[in-house]
This record gives sequence, structure tokens and C-alpha cells, in this order.
Amino acid sequence: MASLSALLDNVVDGAETVMLFAPNSSYYERSLDIEDVSVVVCAAENSVGAERFVELPLEFTDVAERIRFGIEGAIDEEFLAEGDEVVCATKVFDDTIDTVTRIRVGEFDPSGTYDLLTDSRADPEVISAVIDVAIELGQKGQKGKPVGALFVVGDAGKVMNKSRPLSYNPFEKSHVNVADPIVNVMVKEFTRLDGAFVISDSGKIVSAYRYLEADGEGIDIPRGLGTRHMAAASITRDTTATAIVLSESDRLVRAFKGGELVFELDPEDY
Repeated sequence: MASLSALLDNVVDGAETVMLFAPNSSYYERSLDIEDVSVVVCAAENSVGAERFVELPLEFTDVAERIRFGIEGAIDEEFLAEGDEVVCATKVFDDTIDTVTRIRVGEFDPSGTYDLLTDSRADPEVISAVIDVAIELGQKGQKGKPVGALFVVGDAGKVMNKSRPLSYNPFEKSHVNVADPIVNVMVKEFTRLDGAFVISDSGKIVSAYRYLEADGEGIDIPRGLGTRHMAAASITRDTTATAIVLSESDRLVRAFKGGELVFELDPEDY
């Protein structure tokens, strides 16, 4: 009679690396006894003292996104390479690891999430919240119609100095945070008018309706992207901010950092 372990052997057989997402110490110690397999830990902090470690700056309630982020981080840290067979062990229903999946590195295109969240000046939670707003706007639009938007996150003082108001600032002297669900509704409403949102490192909305006076000379963005994307690339070249753009024409969400496009996604995939 076949055993359950024999039935599932193909999930782990021949894997070269195991990625453990937030394991406890005993689980990690047991993993080190497995021969011919490299162990990578992906967690908020390296509490188990792992030699190979990828920081997990967010909870990532979506398991697929959590695993994708971990793999991109492991590639960036050169723990993984194209074609590697990886077993990922993570938590879904409990506080202990209860789910295992197998992936060949290269089966999906890197999203740029790792670089965007770990190397940006702003709090990862803030960038994630802004991306969520952009995704929802991309899915639903403004009253059913496509809408474009530009959010500049981090280095707010310098961004304000390199921009000018197009209209009154509805967030002047306020202390609202972009991650607040109520503010989320306000932000969507204000996307009806032109201009960029300026958001601090900690998520405070500093201003709306800002015209970015960044110089586009020397900026190279993909063909077909317009002035909103050029402004996003330029302001991130001239400051340490990150810019999140929702395109009105193709409804894709893109992120710019250091003057370059680093992230692109289709809201309809979420």
C-alpha cells in the first residue's frame, strides 16, 4: 500500500534549496541536518541566526506574493540562480509552517518588489499602501472611468521644493496617513484633478495637486509612456523619493526609483 509521503515525494525530490518562511528555531535546526540542500530563511528578522537570510519587510498575507518576494530576494542576494529547484515552506493557517510548494527559479518574471520595498527610503508599509491604492484605482477607475495618478513617496521636503501647487492643498496642516482606509477614499476622489500627491517617508500626505518641476533631460523611459511617467522618473533621479504611477491609457501601475523604471504590474492580475 502506498504511503502519503511516497505520494508527495515528487514535491521535494531533487530540490537544491529549501526556503523557510519565518521558521522557529527547532524547525530551522532540523533543516540543517538535511544533506545536499541549501537552507534560506525569509522572515522579518533573523532570529534563528541563519547564514542565508532574506528580510521580509511585510506580512504578505497573499502567499504567492510572499513566496515571490522571498525568491526575488534570494536571487538578489545570490542564494539562488536561474534553473534552481526550490522548495518553499511557509505558514497559511497556523503559527507553524504548514504549506509546501515547489518552484523552478525562472518560472515567473521578477516583479521588482524586493528592490522596491527593501531599498527605498520610505517605510515599506507606506509604499505597499500606495501601490494598493493605485491597484484599486486601476481596477475600478474613478466612477467607472479610467484615471491616471502619480504618487511621490519619501524625501517630501525636497520633492516640495522641486514642485509647485496647481490648486489648493486639501492636506495642508493635516496629519492624515495614506494607509488609513478613510483617507484612502479621499485620495481616490482627489485623483480627478491633475498633479502629484506628495507623501512622507512615514505615510503622511503632505500635499496633492503638485506640479513636478523636475528636468527630464537624460531620462530614458520605455517608449509610449507619457509626461506623468517622465515626471516620475525625473523626480526620483533628483531626490531619494520613490514614485508610483497609474497610467490612464493602459491602466498599468509602475514604480520609479533613481530615475529608472523598477516595477510594473497589471491591476487586473490582482
